[in-house]
Formats: sequence, structure tokens, C-alpha cells
Amino acid sequence: MPSDVSIQALVDELLNSRKYRDLNLPVETVRDLLEQELPRHRNPKDALKAVRHKLHTIVAPYLGDPDYTRVAADLQAASAAGPAVLREACTRVLEAHASTRERLTVLEDFYPRLFAVTGVPATLLDLACGLNPFAWPWMGLPATTRYHAYDIHAPRVAAINAFFQTQGLAPLAEVRDVLVRPPEIEADVAFLFKEAHRMEERSRGCSRPFWRALKVGWLLVSLPAESLSGKFQLAERQRALVSDAIGDAAWPVTELVFGAEMVFCIDKRHDS
Repeated sequence: MPSDVSIQALVDELLNSRKYRDLNLPVETVRDLLEQELPRHRNPKDALKAVRHKLHTIVAPYLGDPDYTRVAADLQAASAAGPAVLREACTRVLEAHASTRERLTVLEDFYPRLFAVTGVPATLLDLACGLNPFAWPWMGLPATTRYHAYDIHAPRVAAINAFFQTQGLAPLAEVRDVLVRPPEIEADVAFLFKEAHRMEERSRGCSRPFWRALKVGWLLVSLPAESLSGKFQLAERQRALVSDAIGDAAWPVTELVFGAEMVFCIDKRHDS
């Protein structure tokens, strides 16, 4: 395996490449991928090729992202115009990604049903959050909520913090690769929405140590119940993923279904 200096040179090469230099990806993400792939390949060029493939999978959801500077300005204006206008503006943001767009039809019931299981959280972690924080108007939570949102896309995180401030929330969104550095904050609830299967593609078997590292009462893992085309049913595959990740941990699970999305409410309150 190359030396630490050589790995850093490869990190710099990838981050400064034409494809990735404008995405502001965390160094820790690229370094983690390289440290996984370099021992698997004799030729560093083959390792770089594998890393580029995984990076493409990671950043694919950013393609077609909204202009986050414009998003922040629009949501600030909408917040001043009242709740109905704010919901309309947030809906437009949520429509930008398939993962949040698919949830729009069930959004009125989504969070009430989750919090009926977990109780109302005072501290909330939103792991690999994507656009989910912009669903805040539907969560029914007080402005005293400590809402920690984590994402690797810096422009998105800046827009989330700007939005949080318009809602009277502390700007607690942070650029962080949670798979490399799981948050150490103790929280009542953590969201991990439509990401666990993608994390497994990035690093097979990562879910078990990642989930165990989280200091949360409830971990809410959502996964697609069917493929994007609707042709393939994925429910049993997703149940197997969750079961494998839990392993021998004594974590009771409550399963909720919202259309094509499954949410596994994992009770970690008595985790030893």
C-alpha cells in the first residue's frame, strides 16, 4: 500500500480533477475510499478507477441539484410570507431529488407516524441528510429541537443552515462523512433515510459498526420497498440488510410502510 504522502497525492489528484473540483467533497471521503481500494489492487491506476466508480455513485444524487444560493434566498422570503407559502417553497426543493420527491404524497402522515413510535425528539440527528431537512415544516417539532444534519455536499449544508435560522433553529448542519466519522452526539432519534443500501455498496458490511457507534435512542432506517422503475420488489432484501446489520444486538424493530418506502424503527434505548 502506498505511503501516507502518496495517498494524499492521490486524494489531491481526485479532488482537483475536472469532474470533482467544484463539488467540495470532504477529503475524508476520498481518503477513506482510497484506503479501501488500494490494498485490493496491485496497480494504483486500477484502485483510482474503482474509487472514481464509487465516487460517481456517491455524487450521482447531486446531479441536477438546485442552486442552493437561490434556495436559501427563496426560503427566507417564503418564511416571511407565512406557513402556506413556506410549504410550497419547501415542496419545490424536495421535488429536486427522487428520494424526497417520492415521499411528498405521504408527507402529512410520515413524521407523525414516526414520532408516534419514538416519541417527540429533543435532539435529532439526520445522517447523510440530503434534502430531508427542508421537510421541517411537516415534522411538527418545536424550534427548541436540536437538529443536527450531516451531509458531504458543502453548498447544501450552507443552505440547510440558512433555512434552519429562518425557522428559529440553531444552524447545526455540518459537512461530515458520517460513515468515516459517526457523530458522537447523544440524541433521541437519528434518521438514516434511503442511504443504508448505498452505504453498503460503498463498503460492504459497514452498517453494523456504524449503527452500533451511534449514541441514539432510536435509529430510523428507511429503504426503498421497490426499484425506481417499480418492476422489482425489494422488501425482503431490505429486511435482510437490517437483520444483518443488527446482528446479535437486542434491538426491537417496528416496521412502517409508506407507499414504496419502508422505515425500520430500531429501538436502541437499552443498548449496552
